[in-house]
Amino acid sequence: MASQPEQSPAGGYKKEIVLVIGLCCLIIGFLSGIIFSIYKTPAGRGATNVATGQQEAQAGKLTDEQAQHLLQLELEVQKNPKNIEAWTNLGHLYFDSDQAEKAITAYNKSLDLAPNNADVLTDLGVMYRRAGNPQQAVASFDRAIQANAKHETARFNKGIVLLYDLKDQPGAIAAWQGLVNLNPMATAPNGQLISEMLKEMQDKKIN
Repeated sequence: MASQPEQSPAGGYKKEIVLVIGLCCLIIGFLSGIIFSIYKTPAGRGATNVATGQQEAQAGKLTDEQAQHLLQLELEVQKNPKNIEAWTNLGHLYFDSDQAEKAITAYNKSLDLAPNNADVLTDLGVMYRRAGNPQQAVASFDRAIQANAKHETARFNKGIVLLYDLKDQPGAIAAWQGLVNLNPMATAPNGQLISEMLKEMQDKKIN
């Protein structure tokens, strides 16, 4: 879960992967049955498509190989606490095994060493939301956008947290409008254009 090289889950940033966070929510009153989710950042290319990947239902399950790698990374960061890649990969594995607080710690260690990594900042925001801290989630997404203004996943996730967790519909609209301005063809998980979502939200004035 920018501009970093794409690697395998055990060796760096993950492939195009998005993970549903928390319980899936419905936008009440105008998109019955359409599920909107918060995503893990696509790695290596900023965020090109916010609607692809696997759901969080698969989170919490590591393969034997991943579990072994997690143990190796825990040992590595003890021996070499300035290993940015190890901290980042450790955060990814904690993310995938649904250990939000540990992921937050690992991602922050990575960011202490490389503070402008938009992918890590976005993944940190997802973990803050999962840990029940939506304000910190939005702050992390804002930092990701500041580091990389073209980071679509950070913009989409910010809108989700503002809309569902903080009940800030105008803020969510503004976040998604920024995404549409960046990429008019950006889509939600169901394939609907975000520009169409915005029009429906504004037309129906949902509370």
